[in-house]
Amino acid sequence: MSSIVLPGERVPAQHVNLKLGPGLLQLSSLQGPVKGSNSQLIASTRAGTLNHSTNKSKWWVEGNSRRYVPAPQESVIGVVTGRSGEGWRVDIGSAHPASLDGLAFEGATKRNKPNLKVGSLLYARVSLAHKDMEPELECFDAQTRKAEGFGELKGGFVTQCSLQMSRLMLDPKHFLLPLLGSRFPLEAAVGMNGKIWVSTKETKQTIAVVRCIEKVDPDGGGLDEVGVKKFLSKLEI
Repeated sequence: MSSIVLPGERVPAQHVNLKLGPGLLQLSSLQGPVKGSNSQLIASTRAGTLNHSTNKSKWWVEGNSRRYVPAPQESVIGVVTGRSGEGWRVDIGSAHPASLDGLAFEGATKRNKPNLKVGSLLYARVSLAHKDMEPELECFDAQTRKAEGFGELKGGFVTQCSLQMSRLMLDPKHFLLPLLGSRFPLEAAVGMNGKIWVSTKETKQTIAVVRCIEKVDPDGGGLDEVGVKKFLSKLEI
């Protein structure tokens, strides 16, 4: 069950393979662990709702912040804004632009690198995020070194949503994408930075997807599955 936490509050996050998400910080050895205890001290860095995965291996704080704060291993959608040495600078909606190395793609070599241009749309993963450094991106799965869907996004349409909505859409149990996919062919990429890319065969289907995302977004209408079905019936999709 979720609970409300404030900045600096201790969080009872413990697991063999513990992974901390946005809003949580593991204190240094000078600050913890507590003497006589083998557990690390975890504290919240912002106010919000404390959440964790079913097996309690992943913990994060869900807030209503408007600006995306990068965290390692999060998927994001960004736009290339320019070249930077052997790589590119990418706008992911955070306080600072992210850097993407030319070799951070599946099968990329010094002689064989993607030909990205300013304005290119990317689906990437945050490989490094630190408050004192610019975030770094990679376009492959860190474990398999395969693209796994990451890379340049061609065609389609990008819509903006709240950070909370993007996290809801990444939940396999969320109803929206399966519901829409049962009505017409649909491709989608969800970034945790509040950007969602969708690609359909017809323009009216793309419009329907965007409208549904706006309706379901907690910052918008907050419609449930029944409400979305009624809304779709009016659109005759």
